[in-house]
Amino acid sequence: MARTETGVPREADEQEALFRWAAYDAGRWPELRLLYHVPNGGSRNLVEAARLKAQGVRPGVPDICLPVARAGLHGLYIELKRRRGGRLSADQRAWIEALRRAGYRALVCEGFDAARAAILEYLEEE
Repeated sequence: MARTETGVPREADEQEALFRWAAYDAGRWPELRLLYHVPNGGSRNLVEAARLKAQGVRPGVPDICLPVARAGLHGLYIELKRRRGGRLSADQRAWIEALRRAGYRALVCEGFDAARAAILEYLEEE
């Protein structure tokens, strides 16, 4: 995994590692084939940003979704942050709370290891 000048992997690298793991472990957990990224982030020019907003892009939506029901919950959302230095925006906090109220597990995970552990814990629930 590439590291920045601080020695901490970029969030994008952590996420790529997570999806490589999910593809590898889908034989054990077929539900992982449903795991997907919500491409709301990134810098865009004003025209592209306006077009995407008109198409339904909403600030703060968590990065990753696993639309699999477990333990009375509808699915799992993860806002993935770097291992150190990532911060939640007000929009991200609001989405996480709203998703929890709507019957989803919504978490903030710092790095690949934390996200993988959260996904496995969720999948192992009855």
